[in-house]
Amino acid sequence: MRVTILHTNDIHSNFSNFSKIAKCIEEEKDSDTLVLDAGDFADFKRIELQGTDGLAAMELLEGAGYDALAVGNNEIFQGIDILEYMASNTQLALLSSNMLLLDHKRLKNVYDSVIINKKGLRFLVIGASPDIGPFNKLLGFTLIDYLDAVLQVMERQKDQYDVSILLSHLGMDKDKEIAEKIDGINVIIGGHFHILMDQPEVVNGTIIHTSGMQGEHLGKLVLDVSGNQVSLIEGQNIDVQMGEDSVAVLEIMKKNKEKAIKRLSEPFCRIEKDIWHDVVEENPMTNLLADALQNFMSCDIGIINSGVINGGIKRGDVSRKKIIELCPSPLNPTSFKIQGKDLWEALENSLDSDCCYADGKGPGFRGKYAGRLHVSNAVIEHDGRKVKKITIQGANLDMDRWYTAASSDYLQRGTGYPALAKNQDEQYSKEYLRDIIQEYVKEDAYIEKAFKERWILK
Repeated sequence: MRVTILHTNDIHSNFSNFSKIAKCIEEEKDSDTLVLDAGDFADFKRIELQGTDGLAAMELLEGAGYDALAVGNNEIFQGIDILEYMASNTQLALLSSNMLLLDHKRLKNVYDSVIINKKGLRFLVIGASPDIGPFNKLLGFTLIDYLDAVLQVMERQKDQYDVSILLSHLGMDKDKEIAEKIDGINVIIGGHFHILMDQPEVVNGTIIHTSGMQGEHLGKLVLDVSGNQVSLIEGQNIDVQMGEDSVAVLEIMKKNKEKAIKRLSEPFCRIEKDIWHDVVEENPMTNLLADALQNFMSCDIGIINSGVINGGIKRGDVSRKKIIELCPSPLNPTSFKIQGKDLWEALENSLDSDCCYADGKGPGFRGKYAGRLHVSNAVIEHDGRKVKKITIQGANLDMDRWYTAASSDYLQRGTGYPALAKNQDEQYSKEYLRDIIQEYVKEDAYIEKAFKERWILK
């Protein structure tokens, strides 16, 4: 029997491309086609998701005819409450076999698997989610071993299915490991590594296929199911970028954007002066974030790059919508210990405009440039090219001393400023940088302090 699976992964809320995917699905599918996503569909950089607590993503997937979604890291990052809210308000199956609450209970309406009937066949679809390190516990969940989790599902559902499919957001290395170590998985649709495959790969009889990222391609697998044998007839990735849009999906996007804007446009505070921003020049908008982080994390110094902020805030009412627009990156406040010599090197590099205008690309980053480093609780004297003196809390920087720094997970990894990666004892907070801005922009004292220069030309 011939069956078709259409699939996507790592769309990251690129809804303009998703509209084209939805149109392609309309043209490719019939009532017996399975439509699946392997995770990271719901990237909360989009205002439609922020303003609907993720329900816009569920409506879009339902509208395009999807059957199931694996829980990827971007579905997790907003926390357990939002994920459970999304799962509880959709007909779509949200799947993760290896993600549990800290007490090892299952998340509400997030299932390890689902059996879907198509063309008289029973398809067992299992989900698997990635490890996001220290954020697992911070966000309220734990992960069990993915091999054990998948095996447990298959054993429990033994004789209840004809075709087994793993929707994996674990990455290609783990997908191949699963295929090699677990017999009986017919198909693995993967994600997380953003790999666009020319052709599916067969490992130990398991068909593995992934479809890149950003919704640029729709994966298509055509299988032959004969008895207990599943074989590949055809596998491809269809480029949708020049395709037509789905009118239905565009309408869902429009409706949810209007709903989100209305909800998020309610002002939460009012400011009395313009807080301007610049990529290279020291500016009060980034100083405000540096001061807020230093206070929030109770560290010797605050240090943050201007590239994580897209603009300033004009005097008047301030809304959540504005905060999301100016700081869309899902980056977390992070503290770490770092030696004075490495702080000096990073800050001196920041005097180079080429460093500031470098591509800021990195995990979680939603901006364009790395940007200038801004500090709190410190003063930097320089000649425009070289740092001459740095004081922290009024004392000269000690090159050998280990200082505590409040920053972001982006800079803690050394992205844009490699010297900052020479740190230890990192600690993360589950909040986002934009949440910190929202709290501290309410404080007049912090706005006034943000206008005090820390980079002094001498």
